[in-house]
Parts: sequence; structure tokens; C-alpha cells
Amino acid sequence: MRDLHTLDKYRDTIAEREIYGGVGDAGNGCFKVYVGGRSFFVVASNGGGWEHISVSPRNRKRQTCPTWEEMCEIKAMFFAPEECVVQYHPPKSDYVNNYPYCLHLWRPTGGVEIPRPPTVFV
Repeated sequence: MRDLHTLDKYRDTIAEREIYGGVGDAGNGCFKVYVGGRSFFVVASNGGGWEHISVSPRNRKRQTCPTWEEMCEIKAMFFAPEECVVQYHPPKSDYVNNYPYCLHLWRPTGGVEIPRPPTVFV
């Protein structure tokens, strides 16, 4: 994940105080970002062997998940171009939905590579 201080102009310090009890840092924080004129609320975190962002529409009236294109733009804001991240579809027994219309991107830390199929398979 990028150093989140590079995104300080998008920080939502009020949300950070509510969620973290203080202002975020280089690897954790809350952000209001824009893609194509639409605003999104992003919570970024690192810990437990993972870097993670959750992305949801900032406008509560928008009752749709972010699009693929919007997630690609947000991924580029928070992760380096050559960092591979994933969106998991877990077994139904592990499914959690704390907020509708929210999508997540995950990246393991500690040098763990996410397995990927050969590009010719795509």
C-alpha cells in the first residue's frame, strides 16, 4: 500500500477520530475520494498480515456498489501499480455484510504473493 500521507488532502479526520480514536497514519485512515465526479468513503488499514481498503459510496442516496472502473481508480490511489490486490468472495458461512454497497480490496503483507493464473488463461 502507498504511504497514506500522500493522500492527506483527502483525509476525513472526523471519521478517523470516530473509528480509530485519533488521526490516521501512514498505513491507516479514512478518506473521501472522488472518481468521475462521484464521492467515495474509503477506510484503509494495515495489520494482522493484511493491507485493506473498504470502499463505499459517500452519498447515502447512491444505492449501488462501486463499479469495476471506480474500484480500479481507487486501487490506483491506494496501491502501487505493480501491487496485486484481491476482492474475496468467501464461503457463505464466512460472509459478512456490515454495510451495504461496500466493496473491499486486500493485499497480504510480509512478502506473501497472491497466486494468479497465467495471463493466457484470461
